[in-house]
Amino acid sequence: MTTNDDVDWDTEAVTFDDEPDHGLRDPGVRQAWADRLAAWLPARPADVLDLGCGTGSLSLLAAEQGHRVTGVDLSPAMVDRARAKLAGRAAVFLVGDAATPPVGEERFDVVLVRHVLWTLPDPERVLRAWAGLLRPGGTSHAFGSEGGRLVLIEGVWGTVSPVGIPAERLTGLLAPLAQDVRVERLSDDARLWGREVEDERYAVVARPSTQ
Repeated sequence: MTTNDDVDWDTEAVTFDDEPDHGLRDPGVRQAWADRLAAWLPARPADVLDLGCGTGSLSLLAAEQGHRVTGVDLSPAMVDRARAKLAGRAAVFLVGDAATPPVGEERFDVVLVRHVLWTLPDPERVLRAWAGLLRPGGTSHAFGSEGGRLVLIEGVWGTVSPVGIPAERLTGLLAPLAQDVRVERLSDDARLWGREVEDERYAVVARPSTQ
């Protein structure tokens, strides 16, 4: 996760995995996320940057599918739990800001971000920065081919005072950056959340135009 002024994520780390879609402790929920991730990530082993990685649940699924993972989170307590969860695997976890991850000149095949972009003050700038962290891909723009991609899992939560970023706004922000954008609705799949949900939840897979 990322931080805001109202949440102490170091404290939240203690119980963070108790939520079904955070800890993925339920076999059905875990399998549902594993299936989605397999569809979004490259078929071959890839370098995945998991920004706002929290306790590393999605990082672990990616590593189990053969990918090399770098996770970044602003909370040291979250990072500690992620390191423990992926001990012995091809994964590195860093304390840092998802908006400006401390990865230097390193480039990745996938930038994976779940429920983080909506919290950041300048999402347009952040998306440009994230796109710049991707390696150039091949000449094909088919989603089945290899090449750098953004995998962004977002939504709009609540009815009285909703928070989040609608899919329409996110695809609009991506339009100048990406030639290929695919939106996948997630609200209808209760297995992902451990319960039925009524709000807007979705994933966007986008390949920057420069690929």
